[in-house]
Amino acid sequence: MAKKPYYITTPIYYPSGNWHIGHCYTTVICDALARFHKLMGEEVFFLTGTDEHGQKVEKEAAKRGITPREFIDPLVAQLKDMWKLLDVDYNRFIRTTDEDHVKCVQRIYQKLFESGDIYKAEYEGYYCTPCEAFWTEAQLKEGKCPDCGREVSLQKEESYFFRLSKYAPRLLKLYEDNPEFLQPKSRVNEMVNNFLKAGLTDLSVSRTTVKWGVPLPFDPKHTAYVWIDALSNYISALGYSGGDDSLYKKFWPADLHMVGKEIVRFHAIIWPAILMALGEPIPKQIYGHGWLLIGGEKLSKSKENARPELTDPYDLVKRYGADAVRYFLLREIPFGSDGEYTTERFLGRVNSDLANDLGNLVSRTAAMIVQNFQSLPPCGEKTALDLKLEEIANGLFAKVKDAMDRLNAPEALEHIFALVGRANKYIDETTPWLLAKDPAQKDRLGTVLYHLAEVCRICAVLLKPFLTRATSLILKSFSCPEEMGFESVSFGYLKAGAKVEKLPPIFPRIDMKKELAEVEKLVKERHTPSVPAGQLPLKGEPSGKSAGPAPSVISSGAEKSQITIDDFAKVELKIGEVIACEKVNKSEKLLHETVKVGEETRSVVSGIAKFYTPEEMVGKKVVLVTNLKPVKLCGVLSEGMILCAEDEAGNLTLLSPERAVASGAKVR
Repeated sequence: MAKKPYYITTPIYYPSGNWHIGHCYTTVICDALARFHKLMGEEVFFLTGTDEHGQKVEKEAAKRGITPREFIDPLVAQLKDMWKLLDVDYNRFIRTTDEDHVKCVQRIYQKLFESGDIYKAEYEGYYCTPCEAFWTEAQLKEGKCPDCGREVSLQKEESYFFRLSKYAPRLLKLYEDNPEFLQPKSRVNEMVNNFLKAGLTDLSVSRTTVKWGVPLPFDPKHTAYVWIDALSNYISALGYSGGDDSLYKKFWPADLHMVGKEIVRFHAIIWPAILMALGEPIPKQIYGHGWLLIGGEKLSKSKENARPELTDPYDLVKRYGADAVRYFLLREIPFGSDGEYTTERFLGRVNSDLANDLGNLVSRTAAMIVQNFQSLPPCGEKTALDLKLEEIANGLFAKVKDAMDRLNAPEALEHIFALVGRANKYIDETTPWLLAKDPAQKDRLGTVLYHLAEVCRICAVLLKPFLTRATSLILKSFSCPEEMGFESVSFGYLKAGAKVEKLPPIFPRIDMKKELAEVEKLVKERHTPSVPAGQLPLKGEPSGKSAGPAPSVISSGAEKSQITIDDFAKVELKIGEVIACEKVNKSEKLLHETVKVGEETRSVVSGIAKFYTPEEMVGKKVVLVTNLKPVKLCGVLSEGMILCAEDEAGNLTLLSPERAVASGAKVR
């Protein structure tokens, strides 16, 4: 029977050369998913690559007196080295300078031009070079780019436009007919309410002032603007419209485009519209994951930060190993939500899960078998404890597969490490060190150690998509082939007499206090953060100190001290519309709302989860305090406070406008 095809992609990266652990997140997730599907017996195509055209590259090369290609080539090589370092096993690394991609992009432009979906007009807007994005004046924040906070320039030039507005009705129907198309659900509300229902404008898709890019076939003085060029890589890599399109016929439409939430709009609105215009199928699913935060802020390549955190992937892999970095990214970050990184948090996860739990289980099991039997002992009569351990182990694959089918790697790892934890508890319950002292308990000791060996093996097989190196060592120590797959993840595979080898600690325990001191010393010696300048953004205070949690609701029991009209005038109140809402992980009280306030959107955390569900919140008009200093609550940025009324019984009610009023309206 033919293998089921599975096509997964990361977004293509701008190869800045200034890499941090946040850059690794999307690609490591996709690598784990690709490896999982391979172990399921599917034929996988995993694509990643680089976005190399545009004004930013052109300017940086000009500063150095070299060609754009000379500037970009070493950076691409560096990125490939990083993926090799992290054991990322892609099928193709595409570059937008690849000849087959350039020709494919030109054919796409030609087809869209001939069908009338591209037309010539004049464009005027505020352009941010680092972000390669145009903004309207209303979208600017204090006259600067709303994404990175840098200066923008007003640009006016002739441009070709893609008729994006034409496809708004079809895009709305796409969302209505395919509820799983965009995940998580919170992203859907944002796309539908903020963009599709608000109205789409046609998209500028060419530049005349930038020469480093793909020249348009019907007007060579124009260069393809970033988004059609970049987005088309997903099909150009498969040979779309080329001489050999066999890969395209096999793998398209893509099973999954994995992207960061900041570029969901381009992938969930612009890309489907382009495909509709081309008459091609839409990807099956787009997933917009959260950000990796430090001090509550997104790891970014466009802002400065002086926090002494070790975030350079080369340093992290050199000191702790690729498995440790992969595991932290895949286990620590709640999938779909933002996650927080600190060196201490990273080391804590490595110590608790990898060193204490998994590493300790494997080393103790192998050592006791070698010490007492030399080879794997037979499994004798089983007790209720043994049968319970077998039951958990035999049911593990179904749980892991269910989690991975939902793209939830943290949950899959949680299930696997629950078995690891249960096995360590089984050791405490069966006390094999005491059994070893009593010759009459030899058979019982053998049964216990056989069960532990099988748990080590099953966990190693299921961990193969996540930990690429330690799993091979574990399997080898129990004489199992490295290529062992999911067909073996049930109890009873190991045979008595199999050779067992003692292992040195797979994940040596780290002295936290000593290591954190060494990391701080390393950072200080460099006179700079471990991530180069311009990497880690801070919207709060440079020291990372917070003003403390702000209240998320206003209570009727507040202080009754009098204020003047001038005091009240300092509070800025506006009407906002909740366009997305989700629960905050690890909190029973907090909801995370995305609130539209006029032309901007804000992240707001409110302590109202006991009174309103996320579904109830979406679409509500609320009164928002908009000039509060941003704070972080449970790792989530809050940029305002939703007002509520509270009665004597402690019941909360949202304050809402009596009549219909547009979001952004001032409350006086």
